[in-house]
Amino acid sequence: MKKTEEKLTRLEKLEKLREQGEAVFSNSFVRNRLAKDIRDDYSHLEPGERVEEEFLLAGRVMGIRDHGKIAFADFRDGSGKIQLYLTHQNLGEKYQRFLDYVDTGDIIGIKGGVLKTRRGELSLEVKDFRVLAKSLLPWPEKWHGLRDVEARYRQRYLDLVVNPSARQIFDLRTKVIKLIREFLDERDFQEVETPILQPVPGGALAKPFSTYHRALGIELYLRIAPELYLKRLIIGGLEKVYELNRSFRNEGISIKHNPEFTMLEVYQAYADYRDMMELVKEMLQYVLKKTKASLKISYQGQEIDFSQFSKITYLEALKKYAGIEVNFNMKWSELKDLAESEGIDVKNYWGKGKIIAEMFEKLVEPKLIQPTFILDYPKEISPLARTHPENPELTERFELIVAGRELANAFSELNDPLEQKERFEEQAKLKQEGEEEIQLYDQDFLRALEYGMPPTGGLGLGIDRLIMLLSDVYSIREVLLFPQLRPEE
Repeated sequence: MKKTEEKLTRLEKLEKLREQGEAVFSNSFVRNRLAKDIRDDYSHLEPGERVEEEFLLAGRVMGIRDHGKIAFADFRDGSGKIQLYLTHQNLGEKYQRFLDYVDTGDIIGIKGGVLKTRRGELSLEVKDFRVLAKSLLPWPEKWHGLRDVEARYRQRYLDLVVNPSARQIFDLRTKVIKLIREFLDERDFQEVETPILQPVPGGALAKPFSTYHRALGIELYLRIAPELYLKRLIIGGLEKVYELNRSFRNEGISIKHNPEFTMLEVYQAYADYRDMMELVKEMLQYVLKKTKASLKISYQGQEIDFSQFSKITYLEALKKYAGIEVNFNMKWSELKDLAESEGIDVKNYWGKGKIIAEMFEKLVEPKLIQPTFILDYPKEISPLARTHPENPELTERFELIVAGRELANAFSELNDPLEQKERFEEQAKLKQEGEEEIQLYDQDFLRALEYGMPPTGGLGLGIDRLIMLLSDVYSIREVLLFPQLRPEE
């Protein structure tokens, strides 16, 4: 039967239910139990044993099996599923009404006791029922489910019901975010909220989304990161702050990127990137112990061990994993030729640090499977990080790379307003050359720095990528309830 034909059939059933006095789409049903409560309290029953006490439950019918005078239905609420046991003896004329007018996907309220069938299946023995919401569209077949990947993303509301693994991912996501808050709150970090609409987008090298505020008559941007506002709070005396935030970047979509994503940013006064290294290590281990009861996980067929974290500098990693030995004393043309021999399209306005960074991203990152701290990034791609004391071309910055992807990024924050001004000016020159992903000149942030910011360590952690690791999925879309997709034709 085609979907349109089945919809018409379901509409006819809805009309007949209404003719019989059913208040379909009513919100007046009050339940007093969940499916999980029944399973937890009565799984000990012996086959054939029943509990006569009557309970009120509400949920969705996920399948119906008619055996004449007896019928069974799969029933699911937010806590899980349980079987319904329906008989003509218990329901009278309502038994046939159930078979005639209730479809897979309908939401019903039931009154009944508990029974363990002779085959040992814990069931709700239905004494009465009401249709609370009629599903007008057919649901995916039980054994085939919702398999089409794009359909799963577009119709996440179906995916969550018919694919238990999808629900498990988002239950895990909720738990992980709670644990991160718990970890930071116990260490006296203060959770804050900063603007999503910003006059100057900053805190990362990324292209922003723009909009126009009619009342103020100004262009605003969706934030690409909350960093500069969180640093303002450090200047204001809030010495330990964090924000679990939604950020937005007007960039490509891939298995690793979505235009909007969730990120944790943490800032601590009188700390540096080494302190942030310990913080993120302890936080990840805390989350793993609470969710996996182990520091070892399996991701895409590889075991990843979070009990130990490697450390290696940026330039050393290029030599070790790509066989490329570079330094900032090399001529620009030499670095250009080396990068182009690896298939990298070098722009004329790139500096040495940018060329080295492109080689690193292509040749090194994919090889870093075990948790690895990459230390001391080029200054050119780190305009907000403190200059490294041993090499003025580098910064006190690390990225934590796991399974070939950046998971976290941290700095010893640049708190010298004079040097920060110079960095902003260098970024402005790159913009004139045609670079889109720059840190814009933020005059107000610079003014705030001039009042004095204590030495500070800052950390950013990608929540979506962390959930990808913990749930062993390859695409970021699996861990976003509603990933961005092209419009349906």
